[in-house]
Amino acid sequence: MKKALKTILAVLLLVFVLVVGLVGADVCERIFGCRPADLILPHSRTATGERIVERKVLNEESVVIDVVEKVGPSVVTVGIKKTEVYYDPFEDFWDPFGFFGFKKRSPQTQNIEQDIGSGFVVSSDGLVVTNKHVVSDTSAQYRVFTKDNKLYEVQKIYRDPVNDLAILKIDTKGEKLKPVELGNSDNLKVGQFVIAIGAALGEFRNTVTTGVISGLGRSITAGSPFEGVENLDNVIQTDAAINPGNSGGPLLNSLGQVIGVNVAMASGAQNIGFALPINTVKETLDNFNKTGQFSRPFLGVRYRDIEMKEAIAKGWVEGAGVIEVVEDSPADKAGIKQGDIITKIDGEKVTKENSLAKIVSKKKVGQEIKVTVWRDNEEKTLTVVLREAS
Repeated sequence: MKKALKTILAVLLLVFVLVVGLVGADVCERIFGCRPADLILPHSRTATGERIVERKVLNEESVVIDVVEKVGPSVVTVGIKKTEVYYDPFEDFWDPFGFFGFKKRSPQTQNIEQDIGSGFVVSSDGLVVTNKHVVSDTSAQYRVFTKDNKLYEVQKIYRDPVNDLAILKIDTKGEKLKPVELGNSDNLKVGQFVIAIGAALGEFRNTVTTGVISGLGRSITAGSPFEGVENLDNVIQTDAAINPGNSGGPLLNSLGQVIGVNVAMASGAQNIGFALPINTVKETLDNFNKTGQFSRPFLGVRYRDIEMKEAIAKGWVEGAGVIEVVEDSPADKAGIKQGDIITKIDGEKVTKENSLAKIVSKKKVGQEIKVTVWRDNEEKTLTVVLREAS
């Protein structure tokens, strides 16, 4: 009888251990009031006798918290400081004793200091990446604020004439900043989890939003052709909230690596934002580190992609449809006209995937290229000498 009782107890003990292992720690504790770690790790103790129990829930919440703690100190808010002259429209301008009874309005001045965008540190000695449109006012002074509200004055701004990117050199006064880790945007997948950090609306610093990659390889029009910006190609689409003020801030993967630079949002839409792929930024940084400046070839047209489906339907050809030609640009001097469709550059076919901007970006300043255009139902080849974008 005693032997049978021992056997039953042994079986019950075995079942209990299996429940602990299979059902899990939380259920075990909830049902049996036990601490499985006491059973499984009876000898895992610290020097003071405390048991070591390490449990980390791997979920979206902990991922976001970890990324924000890791990258947050490297994300900055970009602010502007300038004096603006204006005239008060409500000031009295009638003066019966003045010249013909009119009194000239006197100019008023106001000092403007406000947050306008975001950025992130890419070198410990004070290089910050942001969007060019964030720092487009060449008459203003700029400054950056870190997460702990430290203020750094911007000493110099390097603006990329082709991409909507700028590098700010700030005065760190010998202090070492924490740079971000740059990821690889060539390996991105639609549906991948992403995190955005930036000064939303230019008011709420270090705002964190989350979402997924909604699309890849998008083309959007941004900037002005007079600044050399034609199309932004191969950009990342995301549903993470991107608001005014987020521009220039990082788009991050779940490892805390920057995989994009938030650049724009679709007006009149919800949850449609765009980011420049970080590999484009890497190329820009490499070029800058080698030369100390941005040197980009400039063609001088604004265009839109014409895909094969549209070309067939309208009796056109596939390529880049020229919407506008910048006056006195290389394109203008070579005879490229509004309404032309650029089909080839040096024999290389222009498509939406192999865009005009992408092909031109691989050329050199001063290089002579052959541009094939479709005009009046026939192809013509023109010679263009690229110059540096100003």
